[in-house]
Amino acid sequence: MLSELLLTEIGRLNQPTKLPLHRQLYEALRRAILDGKIAAGERLPSSRDLTQDLQLSRNTVVAALNQLTVEGYLVSHIGSGTFVSDNVPRLPALKHRGAPSRQASLSARGMRLSSTFCATDLEIQPFTPGIADFSAFPVALWQRLQNKHWRMTYPEMLDYSSLGGYAPLRRAVTDYLRVFRSVPLDLEQVIITSGTQESLALCSQLLADHADTVWLEDPAYWGAVKAFMATGLALHAVPVDELGIAPQPADDATPPRLIYVTPSHQYPTGAVMSLARRHQILTLARQHQAWILEDDYDSEFRFSGPPIASLAGLDTDQRVIYLGSFSKVLYPGLKLGYMVVPKGLAAAFKRAHYDLNRPGQMPLQAALAEFIEMGHFASALRRARQSYAQRRTSLLAALQPCLGSLARINGAEQGLHLCLRLPDTLDDKALAQRIAKLGLTVRPLSSYCLKQTRLRGLIIGYGYAPLAEIEHFGPLLARTIASALASFSPST
Repeated sequence: MLSELLLTEIGRLNQPTKLPLHRQLYEALRRAILDGKIAAGERLPSSRDLTQDLQLSRNTVVAALNQLTVEGYLVSHIGSGTFVSDNVPRLPALKHRGAPSRQASLSARGMRLSSTFCATDLEIQPFTPGIADFSAFPVALWQRLQNKHWRMTYPEMLDYSSLGGYAPLRRAVTDYLRVFRSVPLDLEQVIITSGTQESLALCSQLLADHADTVWLEDPAYWGAVKAFMATGLALHAVPVDELGIAPQPADDATPPRLIYVTPSHQYPTGAVMSLARRHQILTLARQHQAWILEDDYDSEFRFSGPPIASLAGLDTDQRVIYLGSFSKVLYPGLKLGYMVVPKGLAAAFKRAHYDLNRPGQMPLQAALAEFIEMGHFASALRRARQSYAQRRTSLLAALQPCLGSLARINGAEQGLHLCLRLPDTLDDKALAQRIAKLGLTVRPLSSYCLKQTRLRGLIIGYGYAPLAEIEHFGPLLARTIASALASFSPST
């Protein structure tokens, strides 16, 4: 009976989690004990019998029993066997302890953060947007560099960093941004962070107070929305058109403290902010004494048209904070980014960054600095550009048959995704779910919207999908979209 119970529980545990076998047996036994299905003082079968009944290895069974014994669920008596401990809580007490209560619920902000713009369902599948291909990253070289700096690490390299990051890495960022993004800056203005999310949080905490207003693009990047929600800012959505964020006179009635933009390649629509619109945003920031947060998340990947200068490069009032990351070129788990702050704020930002986040990872930063100095970053970027350009061309060709009066592509000049615009009354969420059944992941444009209600489309990524998969799955994606458009009636 016990074996049948454990087999059923193990089968249930294995479906969603794929836990190791010894952990599955441990969880199955522990739950059976806590639920009262195995009574206190009851003797368990021997490990040999469990091994035979459950068709598991002896080591797996022994490991699970030993862990339960260490944690006090089981007691072993030499010569007598293994028994359920008398000290395990009875079922009624367990039910009472685990009953939902108001005191254990999330805060209102916690509920919003855990239920809005959630990205936990991201899958590494063809066409997932926002995902870069890190399979070609030179792991062996990277390991050698890290090992080198671990061997020669001085004690201070194991401490927190109070100076804004490893100086050679900050210098490499400074040189790169001066040359390739036309950002006027000095070394002291560069601060290394654990990525754009931390940069956004730090800007929100230091440049705005609770309930201050942040203007952000609509549709919006979900990560920025979460960062601003977490710091208690009031979100004011400003619609995006073909030329980027488009503030109207009515927006001035809600003056911003922060203005968050992705001007080089708006996420997710792909719109490129025009020069006139850039000057408008800078003027509005000056009028409202607001700070502009420029997220230049994929500027390295521009495939057609002239290079686009950064917004920070046009700023003459020191009101732009420039945000960048290494994740798109190298690999997401690196978790290293950077921000460029006005000179007058640099010291305060470094002090607060130290107190709030306790920044570190100095050996990792040292390895990255040498990786850049030796030219490997430039090589990785060249390879990535060439590879992504081929994938982009292949995806555009595959989607061509479904384009026409009802569907058009935006944002294909740069980045790792494109936006397929669809009729305003078409259900893009239902279409994305239909595509998901084929084993492909795209994102409905409407899911990125804050206030806009008549914006439909699909966000299609080509960063992670290998060229062969795009060539294989691209026509399938196009046929599915074309089928949906063929059955679409504008009156619906």
